[in-house]
Amino acid sequence: MSATMIPVILSGGAGTRLWPVSREGHPKPFMKLADGQSLLLKTYLRAAAVCDGGEIVTVTNRDYYFMSKDVFDAAKLGSGYSGVFLLEPMARNTAPAVALAALQVAAKHGPDAVMLVLAADHLIQDAQAFAATLADAATLAAQDRLVTFGIVPAAPETGFGYIECGEALGPGRRVARFVEKPSLQVARDYLASGNFLWNSGMFCFKAGTILDELARHAPEVHAAASACFAAMQEVPGSSMLEIPAESFATVPSISVDYAVMERSDRVAVVQGNFGWSDIGSWNAVSQLVAPDQHNNRGIGEVIFEDCRNLFVQSEDRLVAALGVDDLMVIDTADALLITRADKTQEVKKIVAQLKARDHESYKLHRTVARPWGTYTVMETGPRFKIKRIVVKPEASLSLQLHHHRSEHWIVVSGMAKVVNGDREIYVGTNESTYIPAGHMHRVENPGIIDLVMIEVQSGEYLGEDDIVRFEDRYGRS
Repeated sequence: MSATMIPVILSGGAGTRLWPVSREGHPKPFMKLADGQSLLLKTYLRAAAVCDGGEIVTVTNRDYYFMSKDVFDAAKLGSGYSGVFLLEPMARNTAPAVALAALQVAAKHGPDAVMLVLAADHLIQDAQAFAATLADAATLAAQDRLVTFGIVPAAPETGFGYIECGEALGPGRRVARFVEKPSLQVARDYLASGNFLWNSGMFCFKAGTILDELARHAPEVHAAASACFAAMQEVPGSSMLEIPAESFATVPSISVDYAVMERSDRVAVVQGNFGWSDIGSWNAVSQLVAPDQHNNRGIGEVIFEDCRNLFVQSEDRLVAALGVDDLMVIDTADALLITRADKTQEVKKIVAQLKARDHESYKLHRTVARPWGTYTVMETGPRFKIKRIVVKPEASLSLQLHHHRSEHWIVVSGMAKVVNGDREIYVGTNESTYIPAGHMHRVENPGIIDLVMIEVQSGEYLGEDDIVRFEDRYGRS
């Protein structure tokens, strides 16, 4: 792989079938698996392992930038790597994301730079086999092929699209056709034929090649994305490129499969058998855990008694199961999912109900990530709310005020630098300060350890939207 290879990570999608862990404000790529690593972290580590230094481009929603940057930093890839983030103001499917990433890669590294397009929420368990398959893909990409990764089917899966393989093409095969998710009988026929692969949604191609094929087969996407790229702005002193909302809204919302891959005559497929999973349901998550003698699997503190084929995931409390079979039980701090094992593909229907009711649990967890740290709602009642606030070292909340609530801050650990009205004070461990409603205020962590505070709110209205920001280092004012 002598050509420059730039990993491009597409990080979007709500992962509604993995509720209540995956939510709109904390979606599937940020889910941690049993080993404590998130899917996005695993993707960064995988990208770094196969690309030997350089740049990694992430295309994600503007709201996920700070969480994504934290994950990139936590990967500790070394000084040879840099992260660039293209921030979408809204979801427009994968063709616009790939087009903008290709324009960025071509502008910075030239049209012959090879892009490895990865989804942020996939799992690959055999890194060595993946690297060997990527080498085959890169060989074909150097010949101006659009290469997709096909997965050797393990079962007649109806939840995946399929690729029918044509004649041999170097280390791969020509793609005869792409097929939508089939019925069970059709999937069985595909498996029996030995000529079909699962469509993984991962790609490898030159930046210039994909742009040429977009111009040829989806000229409206190419033209709108090019205009959008020309208007894109780099945020000074950061690694983010803001995609302008007005321009981006004009780019057609279409997948790269429909826009190009199903229309181009340059498409090839390389066959992969490297422990791939799209982690698309709780069934897929459960398969990552070793079973007991009765095929029960658990994450967290779990007791099984007289149970068969059970999966239980519990975040922070004991779950005991007695005399039940064939269930999935997912327990979080503020929501509990119980479903039959054969119904996990339908969890998204629960999310749709929650969204229709505007129930907060479709969107946020009890612990909410913010650019400066996290807050956890510990208790809520009439006219009061109690939060645990953690502020990262050298981070700061915005300069703000609330019209309808007052706040009492008690420092549990660390040191707080507080603006309270016209005063600036330092509040240490076991000390507190009171912020009346209508007072401009801000808290900053000037130290080198996390600042942990308990915040007690009181007032007639305690919604998160009762906030007026005057200054904010994270661009939210």
